[in-house]
Amino acid sequence: MYAVIKTGGKQYRVTPGLRLKVEKLTGDVGSDVTIDQVLVLADGENVTIGAPLIAGASVTAKVLSHGRGDKVMIFKFRRRKHYRKTQGHRQSYTEIQIADFGGASTKPAKAKAAKAKAAE
Repeated sequence: MYAVIKTGGKQYRVTPGLRLKVEKLTGDVGSDVTIDQVLVLADGENVTIGAPLIAGASVTAKVLSHGRGDKVMIFKFRRRKHYRKTQGHRQSYTEIQIADFGGASTKPAKAKAAKAKAAE
């Protein structure tokens, strides 16, 4: 069973128990966070694809920690113009562990199943 979620402008393929670092989320360490932007839910052969999101679906995750990533150095330079500029950036992140999926079921809709039988 897996889902594709969207958080922080990025998409992640997640399974229960997976630990990952995402863009900073609000929530205390140890609390649960609900991510309701679910694009795909799959359970074996049953796959539900949203258009663009699946209504009523959500993914629950536990906040493990907050932190900041490694420093990225930005260096701008123009040759022969006596110009150079150095800047650093550290991106904040939240480490989460996926607990479970909730909301919409992963069973195919009755209308889709009826159309599939009619096409055969």
